[in-house]
Amino acid sequence: MTNNKQQTTNNKQTHFFQFEADFVNSLHCIPMQVRMKLDTCGVKLKLLHWNKFTQQQRQVLVEMPCTTAEEISAYEQYLQQIVVAHTGTPAAKLTIDPHPPWLDARMMPSSVEAKAQELGVSITSSQWEALTPAQRFALIKLSRPSHENKNFLPALKEFGVVRMGNGE
Repeated sequence: MTNNKQQTTNNKQTHFFQFEADFVNSLHCIPMQVRMKLDTCGVKLKLLHWNKFTQQQRQVLVEMPCTTAEEISAYEQYLQQIVVAHTGTPAAKLTIDPHPPWLDARMMPSSVEAKAQELGVSITSSQWEALTPAQRFALIKLSRPSHENKNFLPALKEFGVVRMGNGE
């Protein structure tokens, strides 16, 4: 059994974290991979907007690439088009960080360190460096004071930063 849920659609691999398992099949919450794309393209999507989208539109947002400049632009255009179609107004824009912290394997954000300490957990520099950008993104999002944070420890366990017990 793998720690991550993987789906293959149209020869594309879609990655969901295990801590998202309670909502990933219905996509009633915005998955981390979409949240990372939103930060990448600079769109503030509200859960209210997301919940107005059709299942097919949500799936497109999950699967649509958002890496190159052209993909980022296309992602933003598609997203704004469906937001306007459902709400009548475009979603708010976010400032795009030219050096997002999840791409920096050398510097762990203080919010992640603080949240780990709050839980009595230590994340070493080598552990932070070993994480993928998507895993670092998830920990950054889950450590923010405005976030519910209940998935921070499950994410640390899933990513192998914290061991679940003897023999695991």
